[in-house]
Amino acid sequence: MAADKYVGLNQDRHGITQLGRVVMDGWLFDFIPESEDCAGWSLGQMQQLMDRVDREWDQYGNLPSRLPDEMRQRHADLYARATARAREKGWDPELGDDE
Repeated sequence: MAADKYVGLNQDRHGITQLGRVVMDGWLFDFIPESEDCAGWSLGQMQQLMDRVDREWDQYGNLPSRLPDEMRQRHADLYARATARAREKGWDPELGDDE
C-alpha cells in the first residue's frame, strides 16, 4: 500500500499507534462504525478524523475520566481489547531506547 495511505487498524504494526488510537476514538465517538478500520484511507482522511476526534476530546478535557459513564466504560472496553491484541502481536508498553 502506498505510503500516503493508512494500512488500517487491523493491519497496523500493533494497533497502539497514533493512527490506531484515532480509529478507536472514532469508534468511541461514533464517527465511524466499529467495522471500519480505515484501511486504505488517505492521510488527509485520517487527518480529518483526527481533527474531529480532537475537537470531541476537548469537550472532556482530553481525559477519559471526564467522559459520561457509558462512554467511559466503552473507552475502557475498546482500549482493553486493543491492548490485549497488541500484546498478542508482541507490543511491549515499556518504551525502548529508540522510542
